[in-house]
Amino acid sequence: MTTEDQSQAQPDDPNWVDLEDFDADAEVSSRPPAVVPPTPLKTGETAILVETAFLASTASLIWLINYYFPLGPLLRIFFAIPIAFVYLRRGARAAWMATLVATLLLSILMGPNRSVMFLIPFGFLGVQLGACWRRGLNWAISIGLGTLLGSIGFFFRFWLLSILLGEDLWQYSINQITTFASWVFIRLGVLAQPDPWLVQAIALIMVLVNNLIYLLVVHLVALLLLDRLGNPIPRPPGWVQTIIEYDY
Repeated sequence: MTTEDQSQAQPDDPNWVDLEDFDADAEVSSRPPAVVPPTPLKTGETAILVETAFLASTASLIWLINYYFPLGPLLRIFFAIPIAFVYLRRGARAAWMATLVATLLLSILMGPNRSVMFLIPFGFLGVQLGACWRRGLNWAISIGLGTLLGSIGFFFRFWLLSILLGEDLWQYSINQITTFASWVFIRLGVLAQPDPWLVQAIALIMVLVNNLIYLLVVHLVALLLLDRLGNPIPRPPGWVQTIIEYDY
């Protein structure tokens, strides 16, 4: 049989392997898989991520320092400002991201109970203040909404601590205040018994006034600080400008 006949007969053999096809398949399989390069982040997106992470960690650090080394109301003023600053610079999405990151970071460092106390009200308060300032709303609206949110956060903390301790702390506080008021009335010679409902109403008013003063101070600090950082907040009312004599 000639070579030509053998080449025609060999493909009919079930054990026949074409060396040329085998070499071609081996060459294809030996090639490394194609690696798709990751899509690089844009400069603007990178800046947003960096600023959000930095200011979220700043808010967490301020809360952490104030918890272990309390300096009175000094650091408390700055609890909501970093998140509001994120909102002013980068918008709502970045502010909510900063709030979530700060809450998760505090949950890892201090536990979920303390992180929830930061989230309510100060995390939400930072978003609310940032939204009001970015939209240019006047101080009456932003302070009013902040006072309401801060008061809700105050009672939320009472409710949460009451669950953790197994005792109604609000009722306990009201009873103590009522007892003290009765002692004061006796010392003053007033023949009257303080009504617990009246005591609760006075306590509620005091909570609202306390949050109102706190929000006013936060606005004043933000006015002085954020102006110098290039993200000014709406201008204060005329009587505030007269009192602080701030150069605008």
